[in-house]
Amino acid sequence: MSVMTSTPTVRKVSVPKTWDTRLWQFMRWSGVLLIPLAWGHILIKDVVIGVHDIDLEYVRREWATWYSFWRIYDAALLAFAFAHGMNGLRHVANDFIHNENTKRVVSWAILIGWFVISAIGATAIIGGVR
Repeated sequence: MSVMTSTPTVRKVSVPKTWDTRLWQFMRWSGVLLIPLAWGHILIKDVVIGVHDIDLEYVRREWATWYSFWRIYDAALLAFAFAHGMNGLRHVANDFIHNENTKRVVSWAILIGWFVISAIGATAIIGGVR
């Protein structure tokens, strides 16, 4: 009986820096940030403060200044969560669209839509209640 020994082969793959690769990396890193943002929001707003105590006056006090930590927190939560949703929409669209030019146009439309709606939301949050 002979025993075969082999050395594990180490394969190095160079991944090209395409748009999809960068988007994949952004989704992973923003997902790491989104988890504590979302759970922190739920813990603070729903458990510590309680949903019955949150009204317009509470929000006005919380967002008393334009540089408020909570405004930045809420804008980041909005942008990251919406980015994940729009990326999911892009994947669903890519499953059903087979023409490469149409895929590109739809992907750009989704990206522009994400940016515009996130900018409107961030403007409402950061420039909102005084």
